[in-house]
Amino acid sequence: MDRPAALDENDARWRTAGDRIQTLLDACAASGPAAHERASELVREVVGLYGAGLRRIVAACDAGLTERLAADDLVASLLLVHGLHPHDVRRRVSDALERVRPYLGSHGGDVDLLEIDGGTVRLAFTGSCKSCPSSAVTLELAVEDAIRAAAPEVSSIEVVTAEPAAVIPAESLLARVRPGGPSATAWHPAPELAGLRPGEVAGFGIADTAMLACRVDGQTFAYRDRCPVCDDSLAGARLRGALLACPRCHTRFDVVHAGAAAKGVHLEPLPLLTRDGVPSVALPVALGAPA
Repeated sequence: MDRPAALDENDARWRTAGDRIQTLLDACAASGPAAHERASELVREVVGLYGAGLRRIVAACDAGLTERLAADDLVASLLLVHGLHPHDVRRRVSDALERVRPYLGSHGGDVDLLEIDGGTVRLAFTGSCKSCPSSAVTLELAVEDAIRAAAPEVSSIEVVTAEPAAVIPAESLLARVRPGGPSATAWHPAPELAGLRPGEVAGFGIADTAMLACRVDGQTFAYRDRCPVCDDSLAGARLRGALLACPRCHTRFDVVHAGAAAKGVHLEPLPLLTRDGVPSVALPVALGAPA
């Protein structure tokens, strides 16, 4: 059964509640250490009270109900805060990777979970579109976001490369897509993308960025609205199967495989994931997204 739109909007609002609470605490700090400590103590008391209530609720639930509660992103985040989530970190990381695996496959890639050592997750990416750097960043961002949401206790993510055999810290791989990096990103809800019909192409403006989305074989793909061949808009483009033809230079792009074209060029894919039941697009802050 589909969830009401109002519920999805509330989920998106509560997802950022932690940031708003921290902003309020920082504002209290301007009134001096005593005011900040009182505000912090108030937050701790409220969190503790709700934690005690959640603990009693979980204790009264059978295994099936607990599983259903843990499947809800918002409830799962609260269970994690209070140490009440029924799944260990390996199970949660594995489930997170399963959720994004179809998306990785759409960009010609996959990921394997090698091990979890303390707070470090080690992964191996396979089969990614090596001729498409923007696609590689898209895959990294999708995996990073999924793991951080499912297992906030993870302190670092390392990607093991095949040649040479070495470990690359996620801090260097993902510097372009993490908040505060040279090209920080922000997620923007785009509920209108859920209404795309099979074979449909539609243009959208999100955070002052022009993009287009295509629906192929039950999946939605998002790209920046710019043809890399003629450097013009793709407005008016149509799909033939998985091929999107530029209405001006007539170059055909495979939207299922990172927007690749026969001429060795490709469209610029935009990270598109379902967050709290709402399709969301990640855009660089430098291109107009709010920090």
